Amino acid sequence: MVPFLIFTIMRQHWVMDYETLSNCFAAVFIDIKSDNQEIFVIHKLQNDFENFISFLERNIDYNEWHVSFNGLGFDGHITEYIIREQDSLRTMEAEDIAAWIYSKAQYIIEKQNAKEFLDFSPRDLKIKQLDVFKLNHWDNAAKRSSLKWIQYTMDWPNIKDMPIHHSTQITTQEEIDQIIKYCINDVESTKKIMNLSKSQIQLRQKLTDEYKIDLYSASEPRISKELFLYFLSKKTGISKYELRQMRTYRNLIVIKDLILPYVKFKTATFQKLLNKFKEATVEPQNTKGGFKYSARYRGVKTDFGLGGIHGAREAGVYESDEENIIMSSDVTSFYPNLAIRNGWSPKHLPKKEFCNQYEWFFDERKKIPKSDPKNYVYKIILNSTYGLSNDKNSFLYDPEFTMRITINGQLSLCMLYEMIMEGIPNATPIMHNTDGLETIIPREYQDKYMEICKEWEDATNLQLEHDTYQKVILGDVNNYIAVKEYSEVHKDIYNDIKYSNPHDLFKEEDGKFYHASTKCKGRFEFSNLALHKNKSFLVIPKAIYNYFVHEIDPEKFITEHQNILDFCGGKKIRGDWTFYSHYTQDGKYVKDKLQHTLRYYVSNKGCKIIKRNNLDDREIQLEAGKWMQTLFIRYKKKQFTKYDLNYNYYITKAKKEIKNLEPLITQFKLF
Repeated sequence: MVPFLIFTIMRQHWVMDYETLSNCFAAVFIDIKSDNQEIFVIHKLQNDFENFISFLERNIDYNEWHVSFNGLGFDGHITEYIIREQDSLRTMEAEDIAAWIYSKAQYIIEKQNAKEFLDFSPRDLKIKQLDVFKLNHWDNAAKRSSLKWIQYTMDWPNIKDMPIHHSTQITTQEEIDQIIKYCINDVESTKKIMNLSKSQIQLRQKLTDEYKIDLYSASEPRISKELFLYFLSKKTGISKYELRQMRTYRNLIVIKDLILPYVKFKTATFQKLLNKFKEATVEPQNTKGGFKYSARYRGVKTDFGLGGIHGAREAGVYESDEENIIMSSDVTSFYPNLAIRNGWSPKHLPKKEFCNQYEWFFDERKKIPKSDPKNYVYKIILNSTYGLSNDKNSFLYDPEFTMRITINGQLSLCMLYEMIMEGIPNATPIMHNTDGLETIIPREYQDKYMEICKEWEDATNLQLEHDTYQKVILGDVNNYIAVKEYSEVHKDIYNDIKYSNPHDLFKEEDGKFYHASTKCKGRFEFSNLALHKNKSFLVIPKAIYNYFVHEIDPEKFITEHQNILDFCGGKKIRGDWTFYSHYTQDGKYVKDKLQHTLRYYVSNKGCKIIKRNNLDDREIQLEAGKWMQTLFIRYKKKQFTKYDLNYNYYITKAKKEIKNLEPLITQFKLF
């Protein structure tokens, strides 16, 4: 492993943030190793301009990096403008310098809002940026997250917004102190994000050093794109510049031309579906919304679309017993292998070279231990290629390649689904989703199940991986808890596994040690959540999990739980909406405007938090009905009973979910 860049080299590197106001500029830097602070203010009451320039020049001379949240989109550009214009800025008064910086900040924001390219590319910046915003792909529409939101999701003690609007004229030292305090909080939280991203930064350093491509702030899709480009250029002899320009644009995609010859069905339901597919055409610009089908079979509605196949039976608890067992089968690297085994490539790329390179990534990954970062890199490349083939900004763009994988992936998995249902008496589907399925079968037919899977593997030239579950708690296809059957583990690692997976099931019998892993998805997830995801009211999925997996009463779990942050919800707002708190004080009705990102919990007393539309005055309660809320923007530790939690809210939510699941708990014991 290449050492972590910013912890191993002797020079200083700085986590930083700027605040640009109409007549005041503030900059805070914290050394990542020592926590030493450098603070600069440009204002008529305090003009640190010369010291700030000296600091930046030292950064340049000693090749010191800036670590930021959106530095490549904002702070780094401000730095570049200041460095380039420092001579002319020296002739100006402090307030004029601050006003000039503010105008540049507004210019950058306007260009970003208009989705225009900014003035400086990362390679042009005199001071290198490690941007944790870009690195974590929080600039992506599906993951879009502000620093305030990430502060909430990582349980940062203070998620308070900037206390002074950026257009405000600053007149007092007290206001300047407020700005600096706010800026320090943002820098310290950015440092926390950097530490949480440590393994990802290490990976990017290793890749940058090996391939001489600056990937320090690269998202995973960009890593995939850049490395595939690197290898393909070497294999084909086509320059990376030429490859970057390549695309295949299509007017119409005829689905029947894409379907593999082995795709066949025995039942009328799926034969009819296959005919619908063969009659369909798709406009590439409308692949997401223009390709939707569904079929009902064995009591389960199955949906087909660009993302994959999705289907599940009604919500409930499905259990293995002495007579029946839950089988789970997933296709190994499904979408990549479909392309590899069938020799598919984007039309504009040399077919042989593309396919060979794609297969090389797959084969190399199998040789590398999962603990090796390169294993993860090749996984990224394999999985991202499918998505990039439908991205007009990618050199891999060919929507027919995308559709070829999507269509055949769905139909192939549907074949396996039908083969199991028709081949095994009393087989009952639980769910199927994109690359795998879960089915209850009589235990006596396990060998038959494996024979069917082998037959499917031979027909498709794909491979399946299998597991058995003792229990599946199903909300729907995207929301469930799955508990694997016990497997024996060596006593030397037993305690390590318990420590690493405290929520799983463990037992000791006859001197042997057993572990049953668990998997939670969707609204039942509560651990190791991606930082951009909403972690509201985690005590509820924890209570549900502990009820179904560890048989702990939800009321007991919730009332004895002592982590106040697990009782907190988070909300963010954009556009034409504003948060308000409504409450009564001294007999008067009060409305207070709130910040854009909130953390709160449900309490016996407090306020009602309302989301109001600024255009039409619509109002929506965050928690409808009788429930009151207490804002928890700043973490305040106190005796737990002093938080005044309304336990009934959390207990009611947990019990409602449990009630929706429990009625079907014994249905398969009727076989």
